[in-house]
Amino acid sequence: MIDIEIEDEAWADALPDAPVLVRAAALAALEGAGRRPAAAETESASGLVAILLTDDEAVADLNAEYRRKAGPTNVLSFPAAQNPEGFLGDLALAFGVCAREADQQNKSLADHLQHLVAHGVLHLVGYDHMNEDEAADMEGLERRILAGLGVADPYAAEQGDHD
Repeated sequence: MIDIEIEDEAWADALPDAPVLVRAAALAALEGAGRRPAAAETESASGLVAILLTDDEAVADLNAEYRRKAGPTNVLSFPAAQNPEGFLGDLALAFGVCAREADQQNKSLADHLQHLVAHGVLHLVGYDHMNEDEAADMEGLERRILAGLGVADPYAAEQGDHD
């Protein structure tokens, strides 16, 4: 139900358990948002979310094409149109940006990855941070989700750009 593709081997080299971390964060975010998948959905051949672990160049290309912004960002969320399969959308994460942010923020890459996956999945199910109230709701939910995964409050330190 959570399809994960590792396009940039830097992810696998730095975090051999990246697929486990990504899946746990995505499922926790879905559950935290009240979108707990039914047993049939967790066993289906098609996924609810597709997550691409890639490099900065690929994310920069996506960012330019779909957001008209230059350069890479840490995570991009692409919500799907409503569909009978229940597919929610795609996430793409840039290794270089994520690794640099984790280092700059004195966080483990594993914790930062789980935060960004949870953040991205929440975007896929309709959460946003376009105003202060939305941001407070989304950040509060992220804190609860991540605490359940054993990840420290990601907003205790300055965060990078995320969309």
